Amino acid sequence: MAEHKRVPSRRRKLLRAAACGSVALVVLGAGAAGYAYLRLDGNIKSVDIDGRLGTSRPPTATDGSFNLLVLGSDSRDGGNADLAGGDTGGTARSDTAMVLHVNQDHSRADVVSIPRDTLVPRPECTDRQGRAVPAAKRAMFNSAYEAGGATCAVKTVEQLSGLRMDHYVEVDFAGFARLVDAVGGATVTTAVPIHDKDSGLDLQPGEHHLDGKQALAFVRTRHGVGDGSDLGRIELQKQMVRSLLKQVGGVGLLTNPVKLWSVGDTLTRSITTDSALASVNSLVGLGEQLKGIGPDQLGMVTLPVTAAPGDPDRVVELQPQADQLWAALKADRPVPEAVAAAQPSNPAQATPTAPAKATPTAPAKATPTAPAKAPATAPAKAPATAPTTAPARHG
Repeated sequence: MAEHKRVPSRRRKLLRAAACGSVALVVLGAGAAGYAYLRLDGNIKSVDIDGRLGTSRPPTATDGSFNLLVLGSDSRDGGNADLAGGDTGGTARSDTAMVLHVNQDHSRADVVSIPRDTLVPRPECTDRQGRAVPAAKRAMFNSAYEAGGATCAVKTVEQLSGLRMDHYVEVDFAGFARLVDAVGGATVTTAVPIHDKDSGLDLQPGEHHLDGKQALAFVRTRHGVGDGSDLGRIELQKQMVRSLLKQVGGVGLLTNPVKLWSVGDTLTRSITTDSALASVNSLVGLGEQLKGIGPDQLGMVTLPVTAAPGDPDRVVELQPQADQLWAALKADRPVPEAVAAAQPSNPAQATPTAPAKATPTAPAKATPTAPAKAPATAPAKAPATAPTTAPARHG
């Protein structure tokens, strides 16, 4: 009996073609994902801080809490010069320094901003050419980055705080502006006009949605609002951080792959990390640990400081409040109430007061009075948390 070959039906052919196409798409998709990971991984610049510092460091916490040092560099290299203006003499310092402490169950975080004009003991470091930089008993905090880059900055913060910096993230001016643009800008409000010819910021009172360049000017503004001190500028930086957290939470990154890719590409091109964070997987893991922390779960304080003896243009840690703050974070406890209650005010939120109007009054009648007595109370002391004069600015 003759054999008959089965002729595939049209429907079966279509199903087979669809299956082959699906497999091809999966293979191509996996290839594209692999390419994306390789590209994003290749974007990240890193520093082997653990390898360079060795074991002479505070111990790593064992309760699940961790600390991350975030630095903003004032480098004028590359595209930074056009954005920042000014000159740092070919060097770079840490323009912004924030210690982020995440609690043991990752439900809350506290940020401590370290004023860059704070005089601190700087440990012995190694510069970028491998030469030893001797320790200094009193050096401006932001000079540590200039002396020995990220490694020296981390070493100085660990010596100052007694906390292990488990991770490090650095962003420069251009990188910050790119990140703000990538997430769609940031909204801020100000109760007073801000006009700063140094940063280029020009805002009237009210709400403003800022692009990257304007946001950079906002966090760098110093002389255009308040008393011109670095403490006032730090308050503007805190306001910007909260605004960006709200913006990121509202752009729907997880439901918008195109936006997610854009932000991821910009992020990885804009930061320098410690070597343990220098991969997409590590950054995603960090993001998972921080995903439950929004503006309402983030506390932000400035390291308590006071005017430096003999140098009113600099500040030093205010004791015992500074030690109490570091000890609380080391024990994974909330920021002490005494520290939180004595924070500087945000100069952009200060409500301007109108001058008092003169009101006519009847002439006072002459009546015999006893001689005036000296006040029974001592004169009020100036607040200890802020310097009496604006610290000098670098950059």
